[in-house]
Amino acid sequence: MSAKVFHIPLILRTPTFTLSAIVQRTPKPNDSAAKDHPSAKIYSSATDLFADSNLDIIVITTTPDTHFSFTKSALEAGKHVIVEKPFVPSSSQAQQLIDISQSTGKLICVYQNRRWDADFLTVRKLISEDKIGRVVEFETHFDRYKAVKPETWKGTLGMEQAGGVVYDLGTHLIDQAYVLFGLPKSVTAVFENQRDDGGEEPDSITILLGYGAGKPLVTVKAGVMCVETEQLRYWVRGTKGSYKKFHLDVQEDQLKAGMMPGDKGFGVESEERAGTLVVLEDGKPKASVLKNVEPETYAKLYEGFAKAVAGGGEKEVPVKASEARDVLRIIEAARESAKSGKSVSP
Repeated sequence: MSAKVFHIPLILRTPTFTLSAIVQRTPKPNDSAAKDHPSAKIYSSATDLFADSNLDIIVITTTPDTHFSFTKSALEAGKHVIVEKPFVPSSSQAQQLIDISQSTGKLICVYQNRRWDADFLTVRKLISEDKIGRVVEFETHFDRYKAVKPETWKGTLGMEQAGGVVYDLGTHLIDQAYVLFGLPKSVTAVFENQRDDGGEEPDSITILLGYGAGKPLVTVKAGVMCVETEQLRYWVRGTKGSYKKFHLDVQEDQLKAGMMPGDKGFGVESEERAGTLVVLEDGKPKASVLKNVEPETYAKLYEGFAKAVAGGGEKEVPVKASEARDVLRIIEAARESAKSGKSVSP
């Protein structure tokens, strides 16, 4: 899904990029890269892809337990790399890849696409324009009702291999908090198995990120037993107001339905899904509908990496490997906290 839904459509919409080759080990009659993309070379192994001297960039969309070895091989083969989230299983592996990137002069971009969710961009604008004052609490949620464990890496890989909810959904949520507020001073986490299916791996998380006196308290939540008609996405409280938003960004569903960045309405949520802004007027709270900002869309990540590869260098990389490493440090602190029952400094 990652390649077909997210990356190939964005490659095709990036003017300076050409979809040159695809690895597909086991094509099927209804799922054939050769049929879908007849002008691309089709390889059956990643080793052959790394050896292709015509390639400048390799996009890694495999399961996260393979990300370290594939990214390392691609960099050492002289390729720039876009790698899906979660980046790699550990911050130490992330640092190793950063070092290889610097020694080879090849760039890494991590696909943290939800930095370009329209509602997140709306939150960033609200905060930057001081519409709700100093932020005191920030909640970011990815709750849903999903009673059956997925038979993908998200449900079958353990945390040591970057599997499960904390690396799947937690990576997105923590990355957004990191973009807004940076590294926290403390991490306090509770991991649960809400399905109560006898599994050892958690399927639901609550993580508190503390930033110190006068700074926001951030709550990161993802649960699988949330029966709601509208799922909470953000609740941001400040000294002058608050913002509450339900529903997920629409881009993933639109991409699955065949829409592309640049199509009319792509990334645009209907007004009934808009968030609510509450501010003080004459000492009393007053609510209003706050529509999302105009979407930049996930294509922005690819556009940014195109500029970086064309000569902009590391400073133009839209999601730097060092940032993904810091997010992994927060995740590692959360894992330690959930195990020890104590707050941990990342």
